[in-house]
Amino acid sequence: MSPTITRSRPAGSGPPPPRAEVDPRISARRTEVSRQLGRRRLRWVAVAVAVVVVLFGVWSLLHSSLFSARALTIVGAAHETASRIEVAAGLQTHPPLLDVNPGAAARGIERLPWVRTASVSTHWPDGVRVVVTERVPDLVMAAAGGQWAEVDADGRVLADVATRPPGLLQLVGPQAPGRPGTLLGSGDQMGLQIASTLPPSFRAQVTGVTIESAGFVQLAMNTPILVDMGDATQLHAKYEDVSAALAGAPLHVGDVIDVSVPGAMTVTGP
Repeated sequence: MSPTITRSRPAGSGPPPPRAEVDPRISARRTEVSRQLGRRRLRWVAVAVAVVVVLFGVWSLLHSSLFSARALTIVGAAHETASRIEVAAGLQTHPPLLDVNPGAAARGIERLPWVRTASVSTHWPDGVRVVVTERVPDLVMAAAGGQWAEVDADGRVLADVATRPPGLLQLVGPQAPGRPGTLLGSGDQMGLQIASTLPPSFRAQVTGVTIESAGFVQLAMNTPILVDMGDATQLHAKYEDVSAALAGAPLHVGDVIDVSVPGAMTVTGP
């Protein structure tokens, strides 16, 4: 009798168990939630697009001619023209008011020869106000071509004029003045220092300051006498010596007061 072989069926080899039915209401709810998420995303995209469009529109409007720097008001400028100030401030092209940099515009204006300080402010929708403080000429120097250069106490050349301006001290130095807007050279600085610090006690009597040689400055007085100042050191003591000499013994035309050594003043005749 032959042996009997029994084979067992592998587990799970039968048909899959039936799936549980999904409640139609749950399925409908899932579909609705998915649709709501989609609509929400579309709304956010629409809002973002709208914001970009509005911002671009505002930017375009602010950069239009309606808000350009067209109305320029200038206060305090007597020597510099409005057109020169406009160009120096970078406003000649009437840029959008939003693009005007008041600090940079003021620095540009202060590079003009006559301008000491400048302040710039913007005023919507199209206004720019410039307030200028101008420099004052204190000295005059002979310039090229027979002209005269007006110079302020800082050594800045302000303008070239055809005739010598009255009431200004003449500075004579080893270096000719440059074009308007530049500063005097180093060779003229010693004379400039003395000319700009003369005391009220005798400043009105001084008609000229001459740098005779390195380290030696001479004053021409309206008496007329001369004052040898030496260099630009110990000026306070030297000025006191000059004041004492002018207020002391009578001086004669052509006398020379030497205060180059403070405390050891001498007066010599012509």
